[in-house]
Amino acid sequence: MKNITRHLYFWVLLAIILGALFGYVFPERGVAMKPLGDGFIGLVKMLIAPVIFCTVVLGIAGMSDMKKVGRVGAKAMLYFEVVSTVALAIGLIVMNVLQPGKGFNADVNTLDAQSVADYAKKASAENTTDFIMHIIPKTFTDAFTANGDLLQVLLIAILFGFALAGLGERGKPVYVFIEYLSKVFFGMVNIVMKAAPIGAFGAMAFTIGKFGIQSLGKMAALMGSFYLTCALFVLLVLGSIAVLAGFNILRFLNYIKAELLTVLGTSSSESALVPLMEKLEKLGCSKSVVGLVVPAGYSFNLDGTNIYMTMAALFVAQALNIDLTLGQQLSLLAVAMLTSKGASGVTGAGFITLAATLAVVPSVPVAGMALILGVDRFMSECRALTNFIGNGVATIVVSKWENELDNETLQRELADPTFSDGTGLRNSNEAA
Repeated sequence: MKNITRHLYFWVLLAIILGALFGYVFPERGVAMKPLGDGFIGLVKMLIAPVIFCTVVLGIAGMSDMKKVGRVGAKAMLYFEVVSTVALAIGLIVMNVLQPGKGFNADVNTLDAQSVADYAKKASAENTTDFIMHIIPKTFTDAFTANGDLLQVLLIAILFGFALAGLGERGKPVYVFIEYLSKVFFGMVNIVMKAAPIGAFGAMAFTIGKFGIQSLGKMAALMGSFYLTCALFVLLVLGSIAVLAGFNILRFLNYIKAELLTVLGTSSSESALVPLMEKLEKLGCSKSVVGLVVPAGYSFNLDGTNIYMTMAALFVAQALNIDLTLGQQLSLLAVAMLTSKGASGVTGAGFITLAATLAVVPSVPVAGMALILGVDRFMSECRALTNFIGNGVATIVVSKWENELDNETLQRELADPTFSDGTGLRNSNEAA
């Protein structure tokens, strides 16, 4: 017990259990705990942009071959597209086999369309051109503010890294400065992650207190199907990919268990982004590959969100007694392949992306989303976990593909991950 209590994952797991109990016994007080979860996620998100900027700049500027950056990016995008398509297809297949929405017999005219109006409005405001233009920040600093996102930071970091590499020896002082700055930011994340149990407690207490366990009853079939599908996707699809890449998916899950519990408690895959990057480097992935693949994956490789989108869309259709032809389902898949690229790793993004998908596919009314609005929050955790695991596996695969993976280190660390302090970050002795 003494050894277990030293690890962060123990306290996060305990906080999740206590938070759920607190929200169930004291619903109103549980709802009042929301600022604890929001505050923790806010602290983490505050540090994500500078950490990614430093990591990507150091990775690119430290490369001897600049063509390598484009090669890594191309391989990552190819992997993202293939695996994302598989995730979308699996969602369709499972829904056609299990059909959890059959027998619901809902009437679209009786649904509260206003309850999903805000999501539909946000979704309609985004199109492909807007998405591409949004990647370009208005100013250099705008990408690092509340208005920016990871793709903007990634764009600036790539340009900065190339420019710094072009300076050669003259850019060495800047490189060293950013290197030390990176260590400072990682140290800050290390401090913030110690508050993960508090954030997990607040987020879980709010979820149970706000929505109540009883609200899960009617949608148990959809939730069960979704959780089962995500589990099968991780174990079978990602597990098979892991075998081809030379590692065991179960050992990898054990290696990142502290981060998985943080994601589970906060329902946001961004909450453990920085620790994931650090652990992937410890596994033997090169800093340059980690710095490029992980941030990009948070917009282009959201496996859990992809599974959710096709499953939720078909559930709504089945519940409204709308029989979609094979052609209509394939059209839905094609549209989802595009709209899913606008999603991010924050809570609620999956629901907005679903609204964007249904807005383009006339066969399924957007108002039908009201059927799953109440339980969407309970599926958010599974989406975030699957997205998180998928990005970890993707980084290892691309590193292996690019011959930037120390396989000996990978096997050693996965075989005995007990060295970790539970946060995924280097302790002061290792950093030295």
